[in-house]
Amino acid sequence: MKVLVLLVVAGVSAPFAEAGQRPLAQTAEAYHQFMLGRHLASGDDIDGAIAAYKRALALDPTAADVGAELAALYMRQNRAQDALDAAAAALKISPDNRDAHRVAGIVYAALAESGRGAARQSGSDENLTKAVQHLEAALESPVSDTDPNVRATLARLYVRDGAFAKAIPLLSDLVNQEPGWMDGPQLLAEAYSGAGRNADAIRWLEEATADSPQLYPTLADFYERERRWKEAADAYAHAVQLGTRSPNLRTRYAAALLNAGGRDDIGKAREVLKDILTASPNDPRALYLLSQAERRSGDPGTAEATARRVIAQNAKSPWGYYALAEALEERHQYQAVIETLTPVVADFRSRSASDSYELAMLLPHLGFAYQELGQHDKALPIFEEAHRLTPSDPAVTSYLVQANIAAKKYDAAAALARQARAERPDDLRLARLEAQALRQSGKADQGIALLESVVQAHAEDPSAYVALAQIYADVDRGAQAVKVLQDAQAKFPTDQSISFELGAVFDKQKRFADAETAFKQVLARDPSNAAALNYLGYMLAEHGERLDESVAYIQKALELEPENGSYLDSLGWAYFKADKLDLAEQNLKRAADQLATNSVIQDHYGDLLFKRARYDEAIAAWTRALDGDGDSIDRGAIDRKIRAAKQKLGKK
Repeated sequence: MKVLVLLVVAGVSAPFAEAGQRPLAQTAEAYHQFMLGRHLASGDDIDGAIAAYKRALALDPTAADVGAELAALYMRQNRAQDALDAAAAALKISPDNRDAHRVAGIVYAALAESGRGAARQSGSDENLTKAVQHLEAALESPVSDTDPNVRATLARLYVRDGAFAKAIPLLSDLVNQEPGWMDGPQLLAEAYSGAGRNADAIRWLEEATADSPQLYPTLADFYERERRWKEAADAYAHAVQLGTRSPNLRTRYAAALLNAGGRDDIGKAREVLKDILTASPNDPRALYLLSQAERRSGDPGTAEATARRVIAQNAKSPWGYYALAEALEERHQYQAVIETLTPVVADFRSRSASDSYELAMLLPHLGFAYQELGQHDKALPIFEEAHRLTPSDPAVTSYLVQANIAAKKYDAAAALARQARAERPDDLRLARLEAQALRQSGKADQGIALLESVVQAHAEDPSAYVALAQIYADVDRGAQAVKVLQDAQAKFPTDQSISFELGAVFDKQKRFADAETAFKQVLARDPSNAAALNYLGYMLAEHGERLDESVAYIQKALELEPENGSYLDSLGWAYFKADKLDLAEQNLKRAADQLATNSVIQDHYGDLLFKRARYDEAIAAWTRALDGDGDSIDRGAIDRKIRAAKQKLGKK
């Protein structure tokens, strides 16, 4: 009895204490060997400890805890199979032995991790499943708060196995209880992401960064996933302020600033990228983003030079050509785009199919260039090729629909948009294009009905209201357009696109005072809104009013976008109305050369040439107007002007 009491007080496992069928001396010796094994193991006599545990098991084969202890010793020696065999033997004796489950779970977890390569994927998955089963058994209620390593291992396995709903509560507790566990917050964020709970991840990270500022990059990444670019840029700024000089982190900061899109943000991005390139002059990602920042800050010439540096770094990559095309487009050098991209596209076509995505990146820019030059017969097959390469890309599909509209193939455009919307019913851009194609094909009522349903389905999207108002205005239902926009303005009082469109609708209704008020509302919120500056200046010029003020508005728009052909036309038209013909010609010629298919611009240029008695050139410009896009012109009036010019030529 004295020995039994000693065993219980010493905390010996049940198999020793309950081995009533064996002689007491044998049980005592088994216990002695067990304790000897522990002592030898603590002194790093591993072989002696293993031998002692085996003697203990030989004396008492039902002692599951001895088997679990032996398994743990094998595990610490990286003898995985021996550890699993010992743990399995212990569990055969006592299926609920948590220590044996713990050892088996940890070993299987290590095997799963080491077998993650593709060649061993099936075995890795089997080990992962076994690891989870054993560790869950090891942590069955009551779960001890003293085993964070086991819980952390199980949490990792849950994340890897996609069991995010199980991982999140386990990780939440661990992160709170073990603030020093560096991997925990990242794992928890990954689990939230895998579960599609980005909003929950953001809320948690916003609180966690107060005590753990090293999480700011993770928070920024989640903001990016939700396209919350301003918040992402702010989070990256905090991370950079911590002294992090990681080029990758600062590059992501710059990219977030560019996506945020404000002029100040673009300026900051440009400075960040210059700093990166001071240390790493040939960083291709930083160079590409710098070209984007330079272009968007109104410096397309420098953007072009930077894009060419990207190409010099890697002429086989599409990114430099992509940036170069955008820089040339910004300067409206469409023929240069064609000359640059044509051989590059041919080269990508000659490569393997693996380059299809890269080819699809460049094809739209080549198509845009042909389209801007009015060469729709060349633009359309290029967009069709891009669509074949990336049929699931909604942007490319939209480009193809627009190309069909530009080529006056309205039925084909509507059918393509309708088919694409069947797969993406919530894509507002495709709905707008389908409605536009329907209107152009004489089915305006169908287009209106489509956009009315879109407003109902997208009641929280301001652009849905703008789209509906535009089609109302296009079919002379101006009162309805105004009502839609005024209702939207009440719902979205700070949205500038609504006020801008309201100004455009008022202008079409000849409510010029109301239009001016609407545009000035836009400019009150954003004094650098180039489109509003140009529209207001052009509207004043068109009616011959306050021409000095008109010129000032348009000049400010051109300061923001110096190569914009529409703005150049507006400025030239204002000078024409003021009878400043030299200044008018400088700007109208540039606009006409740049936008050869824009009927209004060619009409303006023809008027200027006629007034300067250059009748043959005026006839050529008006002919281009008639052959152009046909938007917003009076074809009969232009015909009469051509006849008048021909009469003048006859008198010479």
